[in-house]
Amino acid sequence: MIDWTLVTDWLLQHGTRILIILVLALIVYILMRKTIPRTVKPMLSKAMEGQPEVEIEKRKTTLTRLFIAMGGVVIIVIAIFLTLAELGINITALLAGFGVVGIAVGFGAQSLVRDLIAGFIIMIENQYNIGDVIRVADVAGGVEAVNLRRTLLRDLDGILHVVPNGEIRVTSNFTKMWSRAHLNISVAYKEDVDQVMATIRKTWEEIADDPDWGAFLISKTPWLLRVDEFGDSGVVIKVVGETQPIKQWDVMGELRRRIKKVFDEQGIEIPWPHTKVYFGNSPEQTVAEK
Repeated sequence: MIDWTLVTDWLLQHGTRILIILVLALIVYILMRKTIPRTVKPMLSKAMEGQPEVEIEKRKTTLTRLFIAMGGVVIIVIAIFLTLAELGINITALLAGFGVVGIAVGFGAQSLVRDLIAGFIIMIENQYNIGDVIRVADVAGGVEAVNLRRTLLRDLDGILHVVPNGEIRVTSNFTKMWSRAHLNISVAYKEDVDQVMATIRKTWEEIADDPDWGAFLISKTPWLLRVDEFGDSGVVIKVVGETQPIKQWDVMGELRRRIKKVFDEQGIEIPWPHTKVYFGNSPEQTVAEK
């Protein structure tokens, strides 16, 4: 027969304590989720004074998620050990056992340790944050999540790549602080290069004056506009200007659209591969141009 009095006494004594532990753990976790964002933002605003607001916000999002995840793990571990103590399990012996197991596991978890150390360095050096577009380990994409062990990247095809931090040797950040629009525009050899360059410069400046686009541009006129190459089919003109982070692709797309429209209006030829065929040495014997 079950002595329900003993069960009731145990539940009243230990069960109540276990419930209190779980409730307190939940309350602490909720408070942590509300407190950390409010604490991180002022600290970052002071530490990153003078940097763009978007950079501060990305850093805040990254550190907030990291601190909440780490704090959640600590709270769960503490709650588990306190609950085990209430169940009468010897925590000291359990910790000693974990220590032995930890040594054994440590020999086979060198890659995990390497990932954690690399992730810690990434966070300390602020190499990238959630929302940045980066290339690491031959994978390029937007950073969706990052912690001490791995980085999640989603590319333009919508594929989510999980990159262990220990595999990262070189990081290329396309959206750190500011970005750069970089285009090579070809025109036919017969065109007046000075006129073409003036048209391109004017088109860029019109975008900068456009209320829908002006906020995306840092350079109100291209800071680098030059003849860059004599190509096989035309003259290559290089256009370079600075934009707000992650807006370079939007700006380049709009600039190409407007330049194509202006070139059509002014009769400026955008070249395509073609070949002139001659028979003999006389120019009069030209047969075809393709």
